[in-house]
Amino acid sequence: MIRLFTLFFVVAGLAACGNLELTEDRETLPSSLSVAELDTFPFASSIRALEVVNDSTVWFAGSGGVYGYTQDGGQNWYTDSLRWDSLQPHFRAIAVTDEAVFLLSIASPALLFRSTDRGQSWQLAYREDDPAAFYDAMTFWDEQHGIAMGDPTDGCLSVIITRDGGRTWRKVDCEDLPAAEEGEAAFAASNSNISVYGDHAWIVSGGARARVLHTPDRGQSWEVFDTPIREGGQMTGIYTVDFLDEQHGIIFGGDWNDKPNNSSNKAMTSDGGRTWQLIADGQEPGYRSCVRYAPGTDGQMILAAGIPGTSYSLNGGESWEKLNDQSFYTFRFGDSWRVVWLAGNGKVARLLISGRTT
Repeated sequence: MIRLFTLFFVVAGLAACGNLELTEDRETLPSSLSVAELDTFPFASSIRALEVVNDSTVWFAGSGGVYGYTQDGGQNWYTDSLRWDSLQPHFRAIAVTDEAVFLLSIASPALLFRSTDRGQSWQLAYREDDPAAFYDAMTFWDEQHGIAMGDPTDGCLSVIITRDGGRTWRKVDCEDLPAAEEGEAAFAASNSNISVYGDHAWIVSGGARARVLHTPDRGQSWEVFDTPIREGGQMTGIYTVDFLDEQHGIIFGGDWNDKPNNSSNKAMTSDGGRTWQLIADGQEPGYRSCVRYAPGTDGQMILAAGIPGTSYSLNGGESWEKLNDQSFYTFRFGDSWRVVWLAGNGKVARLLISGRTT
């Protein structure tokens, strides 16, 4: 049984990870950013799954089956923990559509839950009992089409896809995916191993290899590309990806065991992921677990969060400055670049950014 209380929420629309649209009216880009306000909300959970619907409506999920949401910008929170029979799942992936909220657990059995009645009940939409199952990220292209990815089983990265609004999910056969190389896996660090744009999706890997898998047709066909990101260690590789459009994207990562190392840990593409060029190599920041293009800035403003701190670029990734020193695992923008929601160990935070033009 699932233990929960009656939830009430209004979801204003899909806020798919990595699929933020640019606003039509671009304002003048500031010359520097600073923290105007940072409000932190404590929770008894390590939180790596965050979905921001708008400035005020935010969902999160974390360890111990803990999940929750706010509709009023953090003034009030509704939280609980979810159990399935005798299992207490740990969540590191979340997605929200107009119709439903989805939570996906790590480890085996992999459990994907779907709620369509304002949280009054949850249905198990997908279960996988492979001992190697370990899902890392989930997002949706649109209301009907969604994708989740995880560590390799049967010789390829795990990819499951829904084409009916998350009611059912099908695992992509390894015959249709690029083979995983020995020691290649992924990191459940920030629910940002996948980026979608149009019909495209990009999935990133780490460990022994740091590569990018790409589908141009919502999972019908796949190809894989090498990157210059550091690889070969247990905790090296790509931790996060975001695409601005079909051609321009950014990947970030490094080495969890050597976080200050800022070489070969960030790169960009201008050809849809086929080739990647290192950016700010040997310059700050080092390891980061989540990166995002800021909405309404034509790809010039980018944020990257991790341990320790959050950094920003105002020139498309060419150079970076530190925004603050607090550690977070993941973040998402609200309606504009001025509002950022972050999550970390035992906390969710609302960050207001101010920009100065010189």
